[in-house]
Order: sequence, then C-alpha cells, then structure tokens
Amino acid sequence: MEPPIIDVHQHLWPAEFIEALRRRAKPPRLDGWTLHLNGEPAQRIDPADHDPARRLAIETGTADTGTAETGPAGRGAGTAARGADVIVIGPSSPLGLEWLPPEEAEPLIDAWHAGALALGEPYRVWAATNVREPDPATVTAALDAGCAGLQLPADALAAPADLERLAPLLQACDAAGRPVMIHPGPARDAADRPGWWAAVVDYVAQLQAAWWSWHVAGRDVAPDLRVCFVAGAGLAPVHHERYAARGGGRLTVDPGVFADTSSYGRQGIDALTRVLGIDVIVNGTDRPYAEPAELCLGDAATHAIRRSNPRRLLEGGQP
Repeated sequence: MEPPIIDVHQHLWPAEFIEALRRRAKPPRLDGWTLHLNGEPAQRIDPADHDPARRLAIETGTADTGTAETGPAGRGAGTAARGADVIVIGPSSPLGLEWLPPEEAEPLIDAWHAGALALGEPYRVWAATNVREPDPATVTAALDAGCAGLQLPADALAAPADLERLAPLLQACDAAGRPVMIHPGPARDAADRPGWWAAVVDYVAQLQAAWWSWHVAGRDVAPDLRVCFVAGAGLAPVHHERYAARGGGRLTVDPGVFADTSSYGRQGIDALTRVLGIDVIVNGTDRPYAEPAELCLGDAATHAIRRSNPRRLLEGGQP
C-alpha cells in the first residue's frame, strides 16, 4: 500500500478556539468574523475556511468550489490535484497567542488543544505553548494528549541566544522524539501598509532569521530534534552563497531540518531543492491562506515531498 499524502501545514480554527477569541476584549480577538490583531489591518474571516467538513471535502475533491476547474479538489489535474490523507493543523502564530502574558495565553492555548484534538482523523495537531515564560511541562502535557509536535513562532528565534532561552521547550520535544514547526509570528508594523505586506515582508524576515539562528545554535541545544520551517524558511537557504562570501563557510545540509513548500511554486521549490536536496522538502500548503503548487519535479520527487519526507518529519527515520 502506498504511504499517505501528508500536508504538514494547514490552519483550521475549531469552535472552541473561535469562541475563546471572541471572548477577548483586545487583540488578538474576533468581533463576529472580523479579526483584530496588533500590527496588521483588521481582516474579515470567511467562516467556510474553518469548517472541518468543508475542508475535508476540498481535500477529497467533493467540495463545490464554484469554479469550472476539473479534477480532485477543483484544482485541475496534475501533481497538486489530489488532496492530503493526513492534515496537520497548527495554531495561527501571527495572532500572537504564544506571546501573551500566561494568564491571557492559557485560555486560548487550552481552547486550541481541546478543539483541535477533538477533530480526530485525518487531522493531526501542532501544539502551542507560551514563549514569554517557557514551561516545558505544558509541552510534554500537549504531546502526551496526542499532539504531533510543537509549533513555535519564528520571531521567538530571532537570534541564536533565543534558542538557549527556549531550550527547555525544544529539549522536551527532542526527548519525546517529536518535531518542532517554525511558523511566522505576529507582524509588528504592517497596519498602515498593503494587505500583502506582513506575509511577504515581516513573515519572510522572521523565517530567515530563525533559520540562521538554528543554523548557528540549534544542534547545541537539541542534538536530535527534527525541525521544519514553513514557507521554505523564507528561502533563507538560497542565500547560502552570500553566507559563504561573508565568512560563514560552507552550508551543511542537516537531514533533520526540513522546509515546507507553502506559498511557493516551481521556481522557489526548485531553488530550495538545488541547495538542500530533495530529502528535506516537505508538503505544506498553508490552507486556507494558500493552495498547493504544481511541483513539476517528476514522480519520484513528488512522492518524496508529499509522502515519505513528511512522514520522516513526523515519525523520524532516515532518508
């Protein structure tokens, strides 16, 4: 039997989490379906984006997309047409919930875990935890409850010294044999800029800083931890030539450090594979904020990215 297609990066807010956001009087908060954040313009959330049944229908190709496109999931035929068999959903770190004071963060994080874990198959869950006051016991409890691993906001790893501060969280995952997903955190200064600014500027800069911070200090903190950077780590690996030119030396590919494909297409994914090889590139879509890309890399590479590599990220093993 062929191994399942795995999408390691989607977002789906369960009802418990939505209600917890609505109970808040200040950002991050939901006013009906309008999301208010610090640092970004208010945005309207489509309720359909957080409907578990509709999400499954999209993955299986039974959703009414309202388009004339053909093929599974209404996305046309080709390597991106079939949806995932296993969907790993994560908390939306741009909300900033991990950075809230513990007494404010706890109700949101508890609601996330309770609601997301209750969804059941084919969903799996990235845990959330407070990064203002790191407590590894909360991570261990979430992993014991069934979370696949831990998601951390990239802005919490902005410098190598930050990995030392977060070491207890990283080491809790390392000891449990569970991975860590690095995802952009909240934008800081995008409220008066175009709507795409945070995703294209703030988030990419955060991921690049986190990637290089890990490159400098990660293995000293967590020698065996599997870690994945969403959105191709903001294409940080592609800057390896500049890294070498400025005294960094030769970039060493770590088989336990992965990058997902979300928000990038043929050119971005090709650039990543030329630097990192195929074995550490994993399928992530960032639904509902983005759609799968056509990989255009051939059957073997597509199999690796969509099936074997994500499984190794979640479960371990060698390429």
